[in-house]
Amino acid sequence: MIELAAAFAVAGAASNAVGTAFQRKAASASTRGGIRLLADLVRRPAWVLGMAGVIGAAVFQSLALVNGPLALVQPLFILELPFALLAAGPIMHRRMPGYGWWGVAAVVAGLAVVLISAAPRGATDQAALVRWIPALVLCLGAIAAAVLLAGRKHSPARRAALLAAASAIANALTAALLKSASGTFADHGGVAFLRSWQTYGFALVGAGAVLLLENALQAGPLVAAQPALTIGDAVVSLALGITLFEESVRTGWWLIPEACGAVLIVGGVLVLSRAVQRISDRPPRAAQT
Repeated sequence: MIELAAAFAVAGAASNAVGTAFQRKAASASTRGGIRLLADLVRRPAWVLGMAGVIGAAVFQSLALVNGPLALVQPLFILELPFALLAAGPIMHRRMPGYGWWGVAAVVAGLAVVLISAAPRGATDQAALVRWIPALVLCLGAIAAAVLLAGRKHSPARRAALLAAASAIANALTAALLKSASGTFADHGGVAFLRSWQTYGFALVGAGAVLLLENALQAGPLVAAQPALTIGDAVVSLALGITLFEESVRTGWWLIPEACGAVLIVGGVLVLSRAVQRISDRPPRAAQT
């Protein structure tokens, strides 16, 4: 089951990467913000293709969460960034810089070290309301604080990072709600799924995460937004998996390789973010001389 969850998670990361690349292409061509940005984007074919990728990712993510712990599935979505770098070239007609491969290697190696060392294990796909209430309060409060701090008076990089952090928290909370709703569907069928508050919770929070992502991509450089988005999602998901679903990871001396793997991931994410930003800023291949 763990292997199946990992396979679905990797497929979801690839689908989300392609979707994000198309969304980035559409968002960069718009001059609007807030709700008006979304109204403008829905008329753009690139954004529609991007949403198809995101929907496909949600399906894969749901299948992964049914078969494995949140602490395993969401960190695997870090692979979205290497996939995004590979997808950005053909979608935006740019060449990938050579150093991007070092970032890909660092992320993949670091993620492998972290997951093998931590060996995430899950106990349940449901949580009592007494666990949900503080998780919802803390996550929604952190999202609101990040959005308020991301005022227009700040630099584009800071705004992008804060909005991306808010989107990351929303993504992690969406995944937790989706895990619970998917477990209800698997165990009790469609009627119970439709009666579950988590079903409507992940739909609402997920929509908010998409809106925050669109504004983060428009607010500033990808190199500022992507690390907060990628690493924030994994960290918050790990915390929610442990506190909500009684998942566990290995500690003790295992923390040493876990920390080393985390350093590799952070370094790789920074390198890949710069590579993706360079691809976005570079003129198309046909325009280069």
